[in-house]
Amino acid sequence: MFTDSVELTVSSGKGGPGCVAFRREKFVLNGGPNGGDGGKGGDIWFKCDNNTHTLSHFQRKMHIKADNGRPGEGSNCTGKSGAKKVIIVPPGTQIVDAETGDILLDMTEHGQEVKFLEGGKGGLGNTHFKSPTNQRPTYAQPGEKGETRKIKLDLKLIADVGLVGFPNVGKSTLISTVSNARPEIANYEFTTLTPKLGQVNIGDYESFVMADIPGIIGGAHEGKGLGIKFLRHIERTKTLLFMIDLASYRDLKEQIEVLKEEVASFSEKLGTSKYAIALTRVDIVPPEDIKELVGGFIEMMGLEPSKHSEFDFDSELPYFIQESVDETLGFEREKPYFIAPISSATHKNIEALKYALFNLVQSDRK
Repeated sequence: MFTDSVELTVSSGKGGPGCVAFRREKFVLNGGPNGGDGGKGGDIWFKCDNNTHTLSHFQRKMHIKADNGRPGEGSNCTGKSGAKKVIIVPPGTQIVDAETGDILLDMTEHGQEVKFLEGGKGGLGNTHFKSPTNQRPTYAQPGEKGETRKIKLDLKLIADVGLVGFPNVGKSTLISTVSNARPEIANYEFTTLTPKLGQVNIGDYESFVMADIPGIIGGAHEGKGLGIKFLRHIERTKTLLFMIDLASYRDLKEQIEVLKEEVASFSEKLGTSKYAIALTRVDIVPPEDIKELVGGFIEMMGLEPSKHSEFDFDSELPYFIQESVDETLGFEREKPYFIAPISSATHKNIEALKYALFNLVQSDRK
């Protein structure tokens, strides 16, 4: 089961109490105090591991505690320290203060380890309190209490390109075609109920990560359909690919305007991201209607059909592509990086789409 948000209480361990003890041996007069210190309480750590991809294993863990330190013992023996508690989370997990909403940690890299809560110090044994005027101290320190904090874990998947579209527009088919992801694919709306990640390979040595999220409909920001909460999983991406269905009963203009409005309602940052547009399912549309539909859409976006491109798009179909990556592209200028008709079923323009998206991704990595 996919879970992307949980609330927890975490507590570091309490320090062990110091020991009150005295040396008592035959032929040793006035041995004096020799009570050892208590052990330190266990720390709370967070570790990022890309072998995990969900927070579902935290659903029944309401309170996570580290071990307490053991009490000190006689003969100046220090108590055993409490074992640290390592909480393993998937990449993209944010640790948020449940009361203030402040982001405390952002776990993004595999192997990243961060100490979150310090365990309590162990108490001092009575050997520390001997003095010329107090040669037989009968008290020791209790251990310090550990820290407790209420937190929320929010998972935001890390991807280079995020797919945005209405339900049943072909997002899952595309990501299964270009990457190693294998989402459920069916001919009905809301087939995708959880986000999916896929690695898109470009040649032998280059790649980028694509994220597929459940479909969005008009009014999603008000809770219609599955809502827009899954947009958090593409909030880290700098490039969006809007997928517009040429064979849908929805008007093309309506699709792009609704999608842009819903994305902007969720996040101002996403609302100004660089974006491109894929016009899907050209294999279903009659050939004589494709040029009219695609050309009309390009004109509606205020652009002119172009044939010049470094990418090998189908020369028989009109499309628009920017000459170079402009860092200021976004919804404010209403210009996509490219508009291209594609078909995942027949692989029309799929290879060109991969390289065009990779060009966008590379511009963000520089």
